[in-house]
Amino acid sequence: MKYKKKQSRYQWSFLQRLLCLSVMILSAGCVSPMALNRAVIAYDEAVTDSISQQLLVNIVRAHYRQPVHFTGVSNIAATFTFSANAGAMPALGGLAGTTLMPIFGGSLAESPTISIVPIEGEEFTQRLLTPFPQSKLTLLLRQHFDVDMLLRMMAQEVRLMNPEQQSVYRNNPSDKASYEMFRRVVLHFSAIQDHNQLYAEPLLLNHIWKIPSSSIVPDSFQSLQKEFTVHYHAEDDTFTLRKQIPGPILITNYDPDRLSEEEREALNEHARDWDVSDIAFDIRAGHYGGEWPMSGVFRLRSFHSILGFLGKSLGYEKGYHVEKDARTPPILHNENPDQTMEFMASNSLPSGVDFSIRWNDRYYAVNTVGSHARWNRDAFQLLFLLFQMTVTDLPRIGVPSITIAK
Repeated sequence: MKYKKKQSRYQWSFLQRLLCLSVMILSAGCVSPMALNRAVIAYDEAVTDSISQQLLVNIVRAHYRQPVHFTGVSNIAATFTFSANAGAMPALGGLAGTTLMPIFGGSLAESPTISIVPIEGEEFTQRLLTPFPQSKLTLLLRQHFDVDMLLRMMAQEVRLMNPEQQSVYRNNPSDKASYEMFRRVVLHFSAIQDHNQLYAEPLLLNHIWKIPSSSIVPDSFQSLQKEFTVHYHAEDDTFTLRKQIPGPILITNYDPDRLSEEEREALNEHARDWDVSDIAFDIRAGHYGGEWPMSGVFRLRSFHSILGFLGKSLGYEKGYHVEKDARTPPILHNENPDQTMEFMASNSLPSGVDFSIRWNDRYYAVNTVGSHARWNRDAFQLLFLLFQMTVTDLPRIGVPSITIAK
Protein backbone atom coordinates (compact mmCIF):
# COMPACT_ATOMS: atom_id res chain seq x y z
CA MET A 1 0.00 0.00 0.00
CA LYS A 2 2.86 2.43 0.78
CA TYR A 3 4.51 1.55 -2.52
CA LYS A 4 1.36 2.42 -4.44
CA LYS A 5 1.06 5.78 -2.68
CA LYS A 6 4.68 6.56 -3.49
CA GLN A 7 4.19 5.54 -7.10
CA SER A 8 1.09 7.73 -7.36
CA ARG A 9 3.07 10.66 -5.94
CA TYR A 10 5.80 10.16 -8.56
CA GLN A 11 3.20 10.01 -11.32
CA TRP A 12 1.64 13.29 -10.11
CA SER A 13 5.06 14.96 -10.03
CA PHE A 14 5.74 13.79 -13.56
CA LEU A 15 2.40 15.15 -14.77
CA GLN A 16 3.13 18.49 -13.13
CA ARG A 17 6.47 18.77 -14.93
CA LEU A 18 4.86 17.79 -18.21
CA LEU A 19 2.15 20.40 -17.71
CA CYS A 20 4.72 23.07 -16.93
CA LEU A 21 6.70 22.22 -20.05
CA SER A 22 3.57 22.30 -22.22
CA VAL A 23 2.48 25.67 -20.89
CA MET A 24 5.99 27.04 -21.38
CA ILE A 25 6.10 25.94 -25.02
CA LEU A 26 2.60 27.25 -25.74
CA SER A 27 3.44 30.57 -24.09
CA ALA A 28 6.54 31.03 -26.24
CA GLY A 29 4.55 30.10 -29.33
CA CYS A 30 1.89 32.69 -28.54
CA VAL A 31 4.31 35.48 -27.67
CA SER A 32 6.35 35.10 -30.87
CA PRO A 33 3.71 35.97 -33.51
CA MET A 34 2.12 38.59 -31.24
CA ALA A 35 5.45 40.35 -30.82
CA LEU A 36 6.12 40.13 -34.57
CA ASN A 37 2.74 41.66 -35.40
CA ARG A 38 3.27 44.52 -32.97
CA ALA A 39 6.77 45.15 -34.32
CA VAL A 40 5.68 45.23 -37.97
CA ILE A 41 2.88 47.71 -37.21
CA ALA A 42 5.15 49.83 -35.02
CA TYR A 43 7.91 50.05 -37.64
CA ASP A 44 5.37 50.79 -40.36
CA GLU A 45 3.89 53.65 -38.33
CA ALA A 46 7.34 54.98 -37.49
CA VAL A 47 8.45 55.06 -41.16
CA THR A 48 5.15 56.62 -42.30
CA ASP A 49 5.32 59.31 -39.60
CA SER A 50 8.93 60.00 -40.49
CA ILE A 51 8.10 60.58 -44.17
CA SER A 52 5.09 62.74 -43.29
CA GLN A 53 7.13 64.94 -40.99
CA GLN A 54 9.94 65.19 -43.56
CA LEU A 55 7.43 66.38 -46.16
CA LEU A 56 6.07 69.05 -43.85
CA VAL A 57 9.46 70.22 -42.61
CA ASN A 58 10.72 70.52 -46.20
CA ILE A 59 7.72 72.68 -47.10
CA VAL A 60 8.72 74.94 -44.21
CA ARG A 61 12.35 74.86 -45.38
CA ALA A 62 11.24 75.89 -48.86
CA HIS A 63 9.27 78.77 -47.34
CA TYR A 64 12.41 80.03 -45.58
CA ARG A 65 14.51 79.35 -48.72
CA GLN A 66 16.52 76.68 -46.93
CA PRO A 67 17.90 73.58 -48.69
CA VAL A 68 15.42 70.75 -49.16
CA HIS A 69 16.71 67.36 -48.04
CA PHE A 70 15.28 63.89 -47.49
CA THR A 71 16.55 60.65 -46.00
CA GLY A 72 15.10 57.23 -46.70
CA VAL A 73 14.95 54.04 -44.68
CA SER A 74 16.66 51.47 -46.86
CA ASN A 75 16.52 48.49 -44.54
CA ILE A 76 15.08 47.36 -41.20
CA ALA A 77 16.44 44.18 -39.62
CA ALA A 78 14.86 43.26 -36.32
CA THR A 79 16.02 40.25 -34.29
CA PHE A 80 13.75 38.81 -31.61
CA THR A 81 15.00 36.54 -28.83
CA PHE A 82 12.41 34.59 -26.87
CA SER A 83 13.24 32.72 -23.67
CA ALA A 84 11.05 30.90 -21.18
CA ASN A 85 11.65 29.07 -17.92
CA ALA A 86 9.59 27.02 -15.50
CA GLY A 87 9.97 25.59 -12.03
CA ALA A 88 8.07 24.51 -8.97
CA MET A 89 7.92 25.40 -5.29
CA PRO A 90 6.01 24.06 -2.26
CA ALA A 91 2.56 25.50 -1.81
CA LEU A 92 2.22 28.29 0.72
CA GLY A 93 -0.57 26.49 2.60
CA GLY A 94 -2.15 23.07 2.92
CA LEU A 95 -0.03 19.96 2.68
CA ALA A 96 3.20 21.73 1.89
CA GLY A 97 5.12 18.50 1.79
CA THR A 98 3.04 16.94 -0.94
CA THR A 99 1.80 19.85 -3.09
CA LEU A 100 3.98 21.72 -5.59
CA MET A 101 3.11 25.02 -7.26
CA PRO A 102 4.46 25.65 -10.80
CA ILE A 103 6.43 28.86 -11.51
CA PHE A 104 6.63 30.23 -15.06
CA GLY A 105 8.85 32.97 -16.42
CA GLY A 106 9.78 34.39 -19.79
CA SER A 107 11.46 37.27 -21.53
CA LEU A 108 11.46 38.91 -24.96
CA ALA A 109 14.44 40.84 -26.33
CA GLU A 110 14.29 42.96 -29.51
CA SER A 111 17.40 44.16 -31.36
CA PRO A 112 16.53 46.22 -34.45
CA THR A 113 19.04 47.65 -36.92
CA ILE A 114 17.70 50.50 -39.09
CA SER A 115 19.70 51.79 -42.07
CA ILE A 116 19.01 55.40 -43.14
CA VAL A 117 20.33 56.61 -46.49
CA PRO A 118 20.38 60.31 -47.49
CA ILE A 119 18.82 61.16 -50.86
CA GLU A 120 21.54 63.04 -52.71
CA GLY A 121 23.55 63.17 -55.91
CA GLU A 122 22.02 61.65 -59.03
CA GLU A 123 19.18 60.15 -57.03
CA PHE A 124 18.25 63.64 -55.76
CA THR A 125 18.17 64.88 -59.36
CA GLN A 126 15.99 62.04 -60.60
CA ARG A 127 13.55 62.06 -57.69
CA LEU A 128 13.19 65.73 -56.84
CA LEU A 129 14.32 67.86 -59.79
CA THR A 130 12.92 65.89 -62.75
CA PRO A 131 9.39 67.00 -63.78
CA PHE A 132 6.67 64.39 -63.42
CA PRO A 133 5.83 62.54 -66.63
CA GLN A 134 2.29 62.62 -67.95
CA SER A 135 1.80 58.94 -67.09
CA LYS A 136 1.99 59.71 -63.33
CA LEU A 137 -0.87 62.19 -63.50
CA THR A 138 -3.09 59.92 -65.59
CA LEU A 139 -2.39 57.03 -63.21
CA LEU A 140 -3.77 59.13 -60.34
CA LEU A 141 -6.72 60.27 -62.45
CA ARG A 142 -7.65 56.64 -62.97
CA GLN A 143 -7.61 56.22 -59.18
CA HIS A 144 -10.39 58.86 -59.09
CA PHE A 145 -8.34 61.68 -57.59
CA ASP A 146 -9.86 65.12 -58.12
CA VAL A 147 -8.47 66.57 -61.32
CA ASP A 148 -8.57 70.08 -59.87
CA MET A 149 -6.46 69.02 -56.88
CA LEU A 150 -4.01 67.16 -59.12
CA LEU A 151 -3.52 70.04 -61.53
CA ARG A 152 -3.36 72.75 -58.86
CA MET A 153 -0.53 70.83 -57.19
CA MET A 154 1.28 69.24 -60.14
CA ALA A 155 0.92 71.74 -63.01
CA GLN A 156 3.06 74.86 -63.19
CA GLU A 157 1.21 76.37 -66.17
CA VAL A 158 -1.41 75.83 -68.84
CA ARG A 159 -0.85 76.64 -72.51
CA LEU A 160 -4.03 77.36 -74.45
CA MET A 161 -3.55 76.88 -78.17
CA ASN A 162 -5.78 79.10 -80.25
CA PRO A 163 -5.69 79.12 -84.06
CA GLU A 164 -3.98 82.51 -84.00
CA GLN A 165 -1.63 82.22 -81.02
CA GLN A 166 -0.57 80.31 -77.92
CA SER A 167 -1.30 81.82 -74.51
CA VAL A 168 0.54 80.79 -71.32
CA TYR A 169 -1.08 81.08 -67.88
CA ARG A 170 1.06 80.30 -64.82
CA ASN A 171 -0.15 78.65 -61.64
CA ASN A 172 1.31 81.40 -59.47
CA PRO A 173 -0.84 83.57 -57.15
CA SER A 174 1.58 86.49 -57.53
CA ASP A 175 0.64 86.69 -61.24
CA LYS A 176 -3.02 87.57 -60.78
CA ALA A 177 -4.27 87.41 -64.38
CA SER A 178 -2.46 84.18 -65.19
CA TYR A 179 -3.38 82.52 -61.91
CA GLU A 180 -7.07 83.26 -62.22
CA MET A 181 -7.24 81.93 -65.79
CA PHE A 182 -5.37 78.78 -64.72
CA ARG A 183 -7.84 78.24 -61.87
CA ARG A 184 -10.84 78.72 -64.19
CA VAL A 185 -9.49 76.16 -66.65
CA VAL A 186 -8.92 73.67 -63.84
CA LEU A 187 -12.42 74.28 -62.44
CA HIS A 188 -13.84 73.58 -65.91
CA PHE A 189 -12.09 70.20 -65.92
CA SER A 190 -13.40 69.54 -62.42
CA ALA A 191 -17.00 70.14 -63.50
CA ILE A 192 -16.59 67.69 -66.40
CA GLN A 193 -15.07 65.08 -64.07
CA ASP A 194 -17.93 65.54 -61.57
CA HIS A 195 -20.29 64.49 -64.37
CA ASN A 196 -18.10 61.41 -65.18
CA GLN A 197 -17.36 62.74 -68.67
CA LEU A 198 -13.61 63.29 -68.38
CA TYR A 199 -11.35 60.89 -70.30
CA ALA A 200 -7.59 60.47 -69.89
CA GLU A 201 -6.39 57.90 -72.41
CA PRO A 202 -3.45 57.45 -74.78
CA LEU A 203 -4.21 58.47 -78.34
CA LEU A 204 -4.12 55.27 -80.40
CA LEU A 205 -2.44 55.80 -83.77
CA ASN A 206 -2.60 53.47 -86.78
CA HIS A 207 0.67 53.22 -88.67
CA ILE A 208 0.38 51.78 -92.19
CA TRP A 209 3.13 50.58 -94.52
CA LYS A 210 2.69 49.28 -98.08
CA ILE A 211 5.52 47.13 -99.44
CA PRO A 212 5.96 44.85 -102.46
CA SER A 213 5.63 41.13 -101.78
CA SER A 214 9.07 40.48 -103.25
CA SER A 215 10.69 42.35 -100.34
CA ILE A 216 9.30 39.92 -97.75
CA VAL A 217 11.31 36.79 -97.09
CA PRO A 218 9.01 33.75 -96.59
CA ASP A 219 10.75 32.82 -93.33
CA SER A 220 9.97 36.24 -91.82
CA PHE A 221 6.30 36.29 -92.82
CA GLN A 222 5.20 34.48 -89.65
CA SER A 223 7.03 36.93 -87.38
CA LEU A 224 5.45 39.86 -89.24
CA GLN A 225 2.00 38.52 -88.51
CA LYS A 226 2.76 38.61 -84.76
CA GLU A 227 3.46 42.35 -84.80
CA PHE A 228 1.35 43.64 -87.70
CA THR A 229 -2.01 43.12 -89.33
CA VAL A 230 -1.06 41.92 -92.83
CA HIS A 231 -3.26 42.22 -95.95
CA TYR A 232 -2.25 41.03 -99.42
CA HIS A 233 -3.36 42.87 -102.57
CA ALA A 234 -3.31 40.63 -105.62
CA GLU A 235 -3.93 43.46 -108.11
CA ASP A 236 -0.51 45.04 -107.50
CA ASP A 237 1.21 42.15 -105.64
CA THR A 238 1.80 44.16 -102.46
CA PHE A 239 1.29 43.75 -98.72
CA THR A 240 -0.21 46.34 -96.39
CA LEU A 241 1.18 46.25 -92.85
CA ARG A 242 -0.92 47.93 -90.17
CA LYS A 243 0.07 48.43 -86.52
CA GLN A 244 -1.69 50.32 -83.72
CA ILE A 245 0.72 52.32 -81.55
CA PRO A 246 -0.23 54.26 -78.41
CA GLY A 247 0.50 57.94 -78.82
CA PRO A 248 0.51 60.80 -76.30
CA ILE A 249 -2.00 60.81 -73.43
CA LEU A 250 -4.92 63.10 -74.08
CA ILE A 251 -7.52 64.52 -71.64
CA THR A 252 -10.87 64.98 -73.37
CA ASN A 253 -14.59 65.41 -72.75
CA TYR A 254 -15.37 62.70 -75.33
CA ASP A 255 -14.34 59.12 -76.01
CA PRO A 256 -11.09 59.37 -78.05
CA ASP A 257 -11.71 55.91 -79.56
CA ARG A 258 -14.47 57.46 -81.67
CA LEU A 259 -12.11 59.80 -83.50
CA SER A 260 -11.52 59.28 -87.19
CA GLU A 261 -8.07 58.45 -88.56
CA GLU A 262 -7.72 62.01 -89.88
CA GLU A 263 -8.55 63.50 -86.50
CA ARG A 264 -6.07 61.20 -84.74
CA GLU A 265 -3.31 62.15 -87.13
CA ALA A 266 -4.08 65.85 -86.74
CA LEU A 267 -3.85 65.58 -82.93
CA ASN A 268 -0.67 63.54 -83.26
CA GLU A 269 0.91 66.24 -85.40
CA HIS A 270 0.20 68.76 -82.65
CA ALA A 271 1.72 66.42 -80.07
CA ARG A 272 5.04 65.88 -81.83
CA ASP A 273 6.66 68.89 -80.16
CA TRP A 274 5.28 68.20 -76.69
CA ASP A 275 7.54 67.12 -73.89
CA VAL A 276 6.96 63.95 -71.86
CA SER A 277 6.07 66.22 -68.93
CA ASP A 278 3.33 67.95 -70.93
CA ILE A 279 -0.17 66.50 -70.88
CA ALA A 280 -2.47 67.54 -73.70
CA PHE A 281 -6.18 68.19 -73.54
CA ASP A 282 -8.92 68.73 -76.10
CA ILE A 283 -12.34 69.93 -74.92
CA ARG A 284 -14.78 69.97 -77.83
CA ALA A 285 -18.16 71.51 -78.43
CA GLY A 286 -21.09 69.13 -78.64
CA HIS A 287 -20.07 67.22 -75.51
CA TYR A 288 -20.47 67.89 -71.78
CA GLY A 289 -18.53 71.04 -70.93
CA GLY A 290 -18.30 71.96 -74.60
CA GLU A 291 -19.74 75.44 -73.95
CA TRP A 292 -16.10 76.45 -73.41
CA PRO A 293 -14.11 74.54 -76.05
CA MET A 294 -10.36 74.63 -75.58
CA SER A 295 -7.19 72.73 -76.43
CA GLY A 296 -3.64 72.93 -75.17
CA VAL A 297 -1.24 71.38 -72.68
CA PHE A 298 -0.52 71.42 -68.97
CA ARG A 299 3.19 71.57 -68.12
CA LEU A 300 3.95 69.51 -65.00
CA ARG A 301 6.23 70.42 -62.12
CA SER A 302 9.02 68.50 -60.41
CA PHE A 303 8.54 67.40 -56.81
CA HIS A 304 11.02 70.08 -55.70
CA SER A 305 8.88 72.70 -57.44
CA ILE A 306 5.76 71.37 -55.71
CA LEU A 307 7.43 71.81 -52.31
CA GLY A 308 8.47 75.33 -53.29
CA PHE A 309 4.95 76.17 -54.46
CA LEU A 310 3.44 74.93 -51.19
CA GLY A 311 6.13 76.69 -49.16
CA LYS A 312 5.26 80.02 -50.74
CA SER A 313 1.68 79.63 -49.52
CA LEU A 314 3.05 80.04 -45.97
CA GLY A 315 4.02 83.59 -46.92
CA TYR A 316 2.57 86.26 -49.17
CA GLU A 317 1.78 84.04 -52.15
CA LYS A 318 -1.27 82.32 -50.75
CA GLY A 319 -4.03 81.14 -53.02
CA TYR A 320 -7.27 83.08 -53.01
CA HIS A 321 -10.83 82.56 -54.16
CA VAL A 322 -11.41 82.38 -57.90
CA GLU A 323 -14.93 82.00 -59.26
CA LYS A 324 -15.57 79.56 -62.09
CA ASP A 325 -16.12 80.79 -65.65
CA ALA A 326 -19.71 81.51 -66.64
CA ARG A 327 -19.48 78.79 -69.30
CA THR A 328 -18.45 76.13 -66.75
CA PRO A 329 -21.15 73.73 -65.52
CA PRO A 330 -21.89 73.59 -61.76
CA ILE A 331 -19.16 72.10 -59.55
CA LEU A 332 -19.57 70.13 -56.35
CA HIS A 333 -19.61 71.89 -52.99
CA ASN A 334 -16.25 72.38 -51.23
CA GLU A 335 -14.25 71.58 -54.37
CA ASN A 336 -12.92 75.09 -54.83
CA PRO A 337 -10.94 76.01 -51.69
CA ASP A 338 -8.80 79.12 -51.78
CA GLN A 339 -5.54 77.26 -51.23
CA THR A 340 -4.15 74.05 -52.68
CA MET A 341 -3.17 73.00 -49.15
CA GLU A 342 -3.81 75.16 -46.10
CA PHE A 343 -1.28 75.28 -43.27
CA MET A 344 -1.29 76.50 -39.68
CA ALA A 345 1.63 78.31 -38.04
CA SER A 346 1.69 79.27 -34.37
CA ASN A 347 4.00 79.83 -31.42
CA SER A 348 2.30 77.10 -29.40
CA LEU A 349 1.49 73.47 -30.13
CA PRO A 350 -1.69 73.43 -32.26
CA SER A 351 -4.58 71.28 -31.06
CA GLY A 352 -6.85 69.07 -33.13
CA VAL A 353 -4.43 68.60 -36.03
CA ASP A 354 -3.19 65.20 -37.24
CA PHE A 355 0.46 66.04 -36.57
CA SER A 356 2.80 69.02 -36.43
CA ILE A 357 6.50 69.86 -36.64
CA ARG A 358 8.60 72.45 -34.84
CA TRP A 359 10.92 74.78 -36.72
CA ASN A 360 12.76 77.74 -35.17
CA ASP A 361 10.48 77.82 -32.11
CA ARG A 362 7.30 77.81 -34.23
CA TYR A 363 4.87 74.99 -34.88
CA TYR A 364 3.55 74.11 -38.33
CA ALA A 365 0.75 71.75 -39.31
CA VAL A 366 -1.66 71.00 -42.13
CA ASN A 367 -4.99 72.59 -41.25
CA THR A 368 -7.25 69.61 -40.55
CA VAL A 369 -9.73 71.37 -38.26
CA GLY A 370 -11.32 73.93 -40.57
CA SER A 371 -14.09 73.75 -43.15
CA HIS A 372 -11.69 72.30 -45.73
CA ALA A 373 -10.21 69.64 -43.44
CA ARG A 374 -11.12 66.82 -45.85
CA TRP A 375 -9.60 68.63 -48.83
CA ASN A 376 -6.38 69.35 -46.91
CA ARG A 377 -6.06 65.73 -45.76
CA ASP A 378 -6.58 64.51 -49.33
CA ALA A 379 -4.04 67.05 -50.60
CA PHE A 380 -1.42 65.88 -48.11
CA GLN A 381 -2.16 62.25 -48.99
CA LEU A 382 -1.62 63.19 -52.65
CA LEU A 383 1.70 64.82 -51.75
CA PHE A 384 2.71 61.63 -49.90
CA LEU A 385 1.81 59.51 -52.94
CA LEU A 386 3.69 61.81 -55.30
CA PHE A 387 6.79 61.46 -53.13
CA GLN A 388 6.40 57.67 -53.20
CA MET A 389 6.01 57.78 -56.99
CA THR A 390 9.46 59.33 -57.28
CA VAL A 391 11.08 56.48 -55.33
CA THR A 392 13.97 54.64 -56.92
CA ASP A 393 15.72 51.63 -55.45
CA LEU A 394 17.55 52.84 -52.36
CA PRO A 395 21.11 51.52 -52.09
CA ARG A 396 21.58 49.01 -49.31
CA ILE A 397 25.31 48.41 -49.32
CA GLY A 398 28.41 50.29 -50.33
CA VAL A 399 27.02 53.78 -49.61
CA PRO A 400 27.35 56.15 -46.66
CA SER A 401 24.44 55.57 -44.32
CA ILE A 402 23.35 56.05 -40.74
CA THR A 403 22.79 52.79 -38.90
CA ILE A 404 20.89 52.88 -35.63
CA ALA A 405 21.28 49.78 -33.47
CA LYS A 406 19.09 49.57 -30.39
